[in-house]
Amino acid sequence: MPASATRMTPDVLAAMRCPVCHSALAPHSGSLACSSCSVTFPVVHGVPVVINEPNSVFRLDEYTSGEEQHMTEPPLTLKARIRNLVPKPSLNLKGPQNYARYANLITQQSERPRVLVLGGRILGQGMEPIADNPNIQLVETDVCFGPRTSLICDAHDVPFTDHSFDGVIIQAVLEHVCDPFRVVEEIHRVLKPGGLIYAETPFMQQVHARAWDFTRFTELGHRRLFRKFEEIDRGACCGTGMALAWAWQYFLLSFTSRKVLRTILRVFSELSSFWLIYLDKLTISSKGTQDAASGFYFLGRRSEKQLSDRELISQFRGEWC
Repeated sequence: MPASATRMTPDVLAAMRCPVCHSALAPHSGSLACSSCSVTFPVVHGVPVVINEPNSVFRLDEYTSGEEQHMTEPPLTLKARIRNLVPKPSLNLKGPQNYARYANLITQQSERPRVLVLGGRILGQGMEPIADNPNIQLVETDVCFGPRTSLICDAHDVPFTDHSFDGVIIQAVLEHVCDPFRVVEEIHRVLKPGGLIYAETPFMQQVHARAWDFTRFTELGHRRLFRKFEEIDRGACCGTGMALAWAWQYFLLSFTSRKVLRTILRVFSELSSFWLIYLDKLTISSKGTQDAASGFYFLGRRSEKQLSDRELISQFRGEWC
């Protein structure tokens, strides 16, 4: 299969591996086939679907049989368009500057770095410094089709050879995977020695994405998740004001299951609480925020040394006692 038949470049296709047995993949009748275990992976609208079915909640035929609607972004309804006019109680204060720093660091390491984005069907908040840099080659993957999806894969089994990426970005994804520790092991595996990881993961946030929401991490718990990485920077990216605004909204929504009333309450909660997120500009770097932030970020470098739990405990940055 020529690279032109997919959204992927020839060098990226060459680095792909079967997620089942890790053997090379080869073109086969408009699909990709494993050279060893003979599993065939479909290509749908130019997007390869490369999933290890026995180890995943997703199935290949969901993407080929017309049942993939739940895997795609639904079109915006009139109600949704109107709701988008209401200020949202969400603000990522650190993302833009962190991505700018990431872009600077990774282009210093390589003239044309290759960066894997896990959960990249749409551009992440603040990612413009990465996406707009012509020297950075992005490979944007997701479990859903989207305007930027070039590969469908499950992050528990990343279908690439070891040490094939200069960087990995995973923003607001680790709460949605069944085993975040397994996913981070995969990130470590596909990164080159010294490769860069940037992650953002929620802490004080209520359930979103319905059934596809599993885990939250404290600031120190998030650091432990990346214990095989040398830390460059870490901290809160979304503050306590955002956490409070989300809690206020979900408190109101808990009083009813009626759709009309929930829509009214959601709009009321957003109009009455969105201003709280702007107070986060005053507190985002405070010690108290580390105890109650809406979300945390980690910027690090792949290492062969693992942070011990004894070292981890000494790195507590909060105020609570």
